[in-house]
Amino acid sequence: MSATVLICPWSEARDRARAIRYAVFVEEQGVPVELEWDEWDEPSWHALALAADGTPLATGRLLPDGHIGRMAVLKPARGSGVGALVLEALMRKAEQLGYPELVLNAQTHAAPFYARVGFAQVGPEFEEAGIPHVEMRKRLAG
Repeated sequence: MSATVLICPWSEARDRARAIRYAVFVEEQGVPVELEWDEWDEPSWHALALAADGTPLATGRLLPDGHIGRMAVLKPARGSGVGALVLEALMRKAEQLGYPELVLNAQTHAAPFYARVGFAQVGPEFEEAGIPHVEMRKRLAG
């Protein structure tokens, strides 16, 4: 699937990112809506993957402290590589900003996806919003 990934502030990403995250986290996974929106959206960089016609497909965010989070791909785009494009764009932005390391809390089933690009599990499995997760880290060149 061909997609363009934009890295933008929350003011530009808000409507499209919220729609993707609501569909994936709230509707599909049952995350309480009050846990989905937080104070970290505004100061973060957001990735938006868009189809050639401009349809939003996936999103993720890079927090000011080097955490990657809220990675979400809409069902029709899963398995197409668009999630990898979002992750790569967020990693490139982190490198541009000079972050020495990236950290994320991966849903356990998604840990192999992150491991393929060099993230390593740190510590035991834990629960977040009722979903099993593992902390993963990746050192960046620099």
